[in-house]
Amino acid sequence: MQLSKTEEQLMQHLWKLEKAFMKDLLEAYPDPKPATTTVATLLKRMIDKEFVTYKLYGKSREYKPLVKKKDYFSKHVNTLIKTFFDDSASQFASFFTKETNLTKEELEDLKTLIDNEIKNK
Repeated sequence: MQLSKTEEQLMQHLWKLEKAFMKDLLEAYPDPKPATTTVATLLKRMIDKEFVTYKLYGKSREYKPLVKKKDYFSKHVNTLIKTFFDDSASQFASFFTKETNLTKEELEDLKTLIDNEIKNK
C-alpha cells in the first residue's frame, strides 16, 4: 500500500520525531500549519493502512511509525525501476547519472560506493 503526498509529508515528520503526540506533529509543520482535524484524519488513514500505530495515555495518543523510512523508500525505488526501467537497475543508473546533472565529484562518489558494493558481494 502507498501513502498520499500529504500522508507522506506527515510520515516524514513522524520518522524524524520517531514517536509523537498530536501537538508535536503540529509543531513540526511549517506555517501555515494544517488543522488538527486534518492531521487526525491523515493519522486515521495511516493507521488503517498499517503505517502508524499509537499508544494511549489517558485521552492522549502517542503515534509511532510501523514502517521504517528506509523500507518505504526502498520499495518505491524498486517499483520505479520495475515500472519505468523494465526492471533494469542498469537502465535506471544510466538515466540517473545522465539526467540529474551530477558533478564529477558526485559521480566519483557513486563509483566508489558501487566499487565497495562489488567488493562486498
